[in-house]
Amino acid sequence: MRALTLRLYEDRLPAGCLPVFLPALPRALYVAEGSLTVEGPDDGQWLATGTARVSQQPATLLAEDTDVRIWRWELDAATGTAGTALPSAPSTSTTLKLEADITLDPRFDWLMRCDEVGFPPGGVALTHVHQGPGIRICASGEIAIETQGQRHVHAPGEAWFELGPAPVLAPTTEAASTRFVRCFLLPRAVKGRSSIRYVRPEDADAPKVQTYRVFAERDIDLPA
Repeated sequence: MRALTLRLYEDRLPAGCLPVFLPALPRALYVAEGSLTVEGPDDGQWLATGTARVSQQPATLLAEDTDVRIWRWELDAATGTAGTALPSAPSTSTTLKLEADITLDPRFDWLMRCDEVGFPPGGVALTHVHQGPGIRICASGEIAIETQGQRHVHAPGEAWFELGPAPVLAPTTEAASTRFVRCFLLPRAVKGRSSIRYVRPEDADAPKVQTYRVFAERDIDLPA
């Protein structure tokens, strides 16, 4: 098994700040507020609020005339250390929201997916598993995660880790709709397919209220 660390950062780029340079790593970038352009060695992409990009190439972040808030997931070797700031970008600020040690089976080829899950008020994700681990962050509303004998409630801006094969029950608040954004690692055979599997047969056939929006998924090489 390959020992790795998945980290979620929140970056704040002030309007018009100088370009920010990021090294090559499997990475997902989601724009929570504002907009920016992301340049890679072979392409460029403009990201508006509520959109994302997945790549493992070096990236240059180009802010525009408004402040930008980004959620940035990075997969690194387990021996790597969490940075406290974006490289050579003193006008920006970075907060490490969550990090999790993970193990991936090297017999599989892997991909990174960034997507969004939404619920109406009082919606629930019935007891389920996924095909790989990942970190989620609540964007709006409130969600409870019940897994491995524990229950934690997450408000907007709060992140949590899901192992993947550990069953999860996830009810949401009845006071408002709920939405979370996630980045997780999946075998490449899951590309373009749902990764969710329901634990109880009766739940597999029950009506589902959650909605999904896949922003991006890319094949990745595991960090050495």
